[in-house]
Amino acid sequence: MVRDRYFDNAATTPLDPRVLQEMMPFLEDGFGNAHSIHAHGQRAIAAVEQARERVAMLLGAEDPAQVTFTSGATEANNWVLANFSEGAVGPFEHSAILEPARRSGLQILANCGVQICPPDSPLPFLSVMSANNELGTLWHPQQFRASAEVLHSDMTQSVGKLPTDLEGIDYASLSAHKFYGPKGIGALYTAEQPLPPLLVGGDQENGLRAGTLNVSAIVGLGAAAAVALDTMEEDARHALEMRAAVVEGLEGVADWRVNGGEEVSPYVLSISFLGIEGESLVVELDRAGYAISSGAACSSRSAEPSHVLTSLGLDPEWLRGTVRVSFGRFNTLHASEELARVLLTSVEKLRTMGRRAGKRAT
Repeated sequence: MVRDRYFDNAATTPLDPRVLQEMMPFLEDGFGNAHSIHAHGQRAIAAVEQARERVAMLLGAEDPAQVTFTSGATEANNWVLANFSEGAVGPFEHSAILEPARRSGLQILANCGVQICPPDSPLPFLSVMSANNELGTLWHPQQFRASAEVLHSDMTQSVGKLPTDLEGIDYASLSAHKFYGPKGIGALYTAEQPLPPLLVGGDQENGLRAGTLNVSAIVGLGAAAAVALDTMEEDARHALEMRAAVVEGLEGVADWRVNGGEEVSPYVLSISFLGIEGESLVVELDRAGYAISSGAACSSRSAEPSHVLTSLGLDPEWLRGTVRVSFGRFNTLHASEELARVLLTSVEKLRTMGRRAGKRAT
């Protein structure tokens, strides 16, 4: 599988070579514990603090101390939601928000199409994502500022890809592997009021998160943030071009639709094809050397349509035929045009097989 044919970037992105280059010294000789006082430890903590500054710059945070490193956005989300038992979360949220919300007794707001219905009255706490991982739909969490005393946003699908606006946001979560950094590292942004630690047993991260720091991964997150700052506009234009090429290449297909509403990320394309199974289309594309998805990677083992897709109000036949194509830095225009052609032929093949199976059944 070559990188230009990998169109599942919403699930994870390939590690950028520039990021790997910065990580390597801390996977080899720079092995010191960042909280040791000898030279090895001081080299490590200096690298950690440089990474913190880089992430703060990417976010537009006022102070690097507002960034606390975590194992990823899932941990950051759980950390925030564990501290609130009254309030609500958006209806389109990732399971890393929905599951802890249910455990904490938080409400789930209703959806108004692909928009989020505002609460009837102000809430103690509200969490609204900035970009949806399945549809690519963009929301502006700040519009709910007046509806919540505390506002959190899962920004996993937008940080490092689109400009970040933290105005009015109290807490924000992110993961490195969504913008060409390593897996297993992320961060929680805190505007003012730090949360009680979720993980205890050590004084790391100013006493906010116990555990020996994963220095090489933190360095990778910082490097990915620095690269993103330099290439964000170019990356977004590139993704938009790739997305347009796929949509244009599908114009010869009957009975298909694009999901997500009017304001969507250039990085995500949700498409539904009538008369096929999305999982079968993913397998066909994989055989041809292309990676796409039938939905969120975290729910890929479930045969049921996700809550995000069902919220669209589509007929079950449309839901079953939904796939996600997500674009990244290493896709090419040629591969995108070829992907559209393979999608077209694969859809027709699956529909023909379905019609034959239907005739045999009758």
